[in-house]
Amino acid sequence: MTPISVRLAEGEDAATVAVLVHALLDELSGGKAPTVEEITERAKAVLSETGVVAVIACADDAPIGVMTLNECSAIYAGGKFGEISELYVRPEARSKGIAQQLLDRAQQEARARGWKRIEVGAPGQPEWHRTLNFYLRNGFEEVGPRLRRLV
Repeated sequence: MTPISVRLAEGEDAATVAVLVHALLDELSGGKAPTVEEITERAKAVLSETGVVAVIACADDAPIGVMTLNECSAIYAGGKFGEISELYVRPEARSKGIAQQLLDRAQQEARARGWKRIEVGAPGQPEWHRTLNFYLRNGFEEVGPRLRRLV
């Protein structure tokens, strides 16, 4: 198997992050994701924020996975914590431990930043049951559905 490298994204990686996040959104939405150009502009803005970290996984210098983490704060969490906003591995690279390496990097970031927890929202069930099971196998606990309200 090709060695996988995992590294923090930098400002010039916004386009790479955007391509991978676009693929994630396209898969989740059944092909209805915003354009790569729109997502690139969003990525540039979001990645410039101090509380946001993106991690890129590469095989032979080709990007094959991405994860974004946000620093959040809540009383119930005892202060600051991390939230995985996006985690994606290209379909042809799945089940090879890449997502696990991204989660391991999230753990490292959490420790370095003094976070006591990491949270993630899994996509809708039962369609994405493999995603939920992956997180459960990796020590996450279900705490209920996540809801949203657009404004």
